[in-house]
Amino acid sequence: MFEYPEFLSPVAFSLFGFGIRWYSLSYILGFIYFYLFAKRNLEYFHLNKKSLEDLFFYMFLAVIIGGRLGYVLFYNLDFFFKNPLDVLKVWQGGMSFHGALGGVILVAILFSKKKSIPLLLLSDLLSICAPVGIFLGRISNFINQELIGRQTDFILSIRYPNEEITRHLSQLYEAIFEGLVPAIILLILFLKKRIAYGLLTSFFLINYALSRFLIEFIRQPDIQIGLKFNLFSQGQLLTIPIIILGAIIFYKCQFKQK
Repeated sequence: MFEYPEFLSPVAFSLFGFGIRWYSLSYILGFIYFYLFAKRNLEYFHLNKKSLEDLFFYMFLAVIIGGRLGYVLFYNLDFFFKNPLDVLKVWQGGMSFHGALGGVILVAILFSKKKSIPLLLLSDLLSICAPVGIFLGRISNFINQELIGRQTDFILSIRYPNEEITRHLSQLYEAIFEGLVPAIILLILFLKKRIAYGLLTSFFLINYALSRFLIEFIRQPDIQIGLKFNLFSQGQLLTIPIIILGAIIFYKCQFKQK
């Protein structure tokens, strides 16, 4: 059992009087990684510097807008219906991976058509880079003491300030299995460069969905939603379409190889 470290703070540092939060840094560093990785492999992904800059800009908007709208629609619609202006208050928190994924898919489809880049090749690029951002985001969730785990007596657990109970380290489990592990595996597979377009995408989607689905059994449900059917969280139900999409892409990739 661990005690939550007292030295941790949601604010990483202050700049000109403004607090820069770890969660904001996770987005910034994730996008920097995406840009540097794509720039290093422009030719392979059928990009040039200008098209990469365009893609970077569009994907940034897709993640921010899609993630926010996803949270509004999937997790707290009643509140935002009554307080519509609060939709704009992104700095107060509230982002959804599923919403961001929807935005990214839409932009990827449009961008691939406009630039004549194979959609699955473009999605492979995004799938290689996404786990890094997910890893950093989950670490930020842990620092922020949000998306906490359910109560447990398991030896690997944590006690947060002002609580007597201990909880699962759900954010760190997600950081490892949704972020760190797939980031390493996808990079290794990419370096081989003898893999059909889309297989990296299918691996990313299936791994994320299965990891998220299983880990959510030990994660505290969203208080405003609770459990569906007294068993599944909203996040678990939203992973089902992701598993299906990943399976479809995997099947098509294998079918093409044959």
